[in-house]
Amino acid sequence: MISTLEQQLIRYIRADAWMLAILATVRDVALQDCWIGAGFVRNKIWDVLHGFARTPLNDIDVIYFDRSNTTKVKDQEIETRLKALHPTLNWSVKNQARMHLRNGQLPYASCEEAISYWPETATAIAVRLTTLDKLAYCAPYGLEDLFLLIVKPTPNFDVNQYRDRIHKKSWQRRWHQLTVQTE
Repeated sequence: MISTLEQQLIRYIRADAWMLAILATVRDVALQDCWIGAGFVRNKIWDVLHGFARTPLNDIDVIYFDRSNTTKVKDQEIETRLKALHPTLNWSVKNQARMHLRNGQLPYASCEEAISYWPETATAIAVRLTTLDKLAYCAPYGLEDLFLLIVKPTPNFDVNQYRDRIHKKSWQRRWHQLTVQTE
């Protein structure tokens, strides 16, 4: 059974032609276990819940999982392909099969596991458009914090790094209804 929050997530994204076009573009690049996450999803929901127009994104975070080629060069090649299709967007492509090295952790088994190491529960959410045009999502910690406007660290992320990030992001300046937890 589809939850109410899942229905809302799908409805909000389906109603956004800009997001759907980006999701279709990324889908058509045909990467393994590929998703768009972080601010792409988080900011959309926070904007809707605050009654705001789209908050500009610093980048579009595209993740995929491919153990066969974990070079940064591969990520850059994909960014170049995406930039050719949508030149006005700042693409950030990261193979999650490599990211455990940067984060000083054991290898991840999938994008879902990698997402579970992202900083905040409301950020640890990604979406994709399937070949059948169905919207799928990955949210290791669920959707509740995102829709309840709660910002808190994931259990896998360093609390001190989380606090620094929250301070730098200053999300409450834009989204006043957020509740930011520091522990």
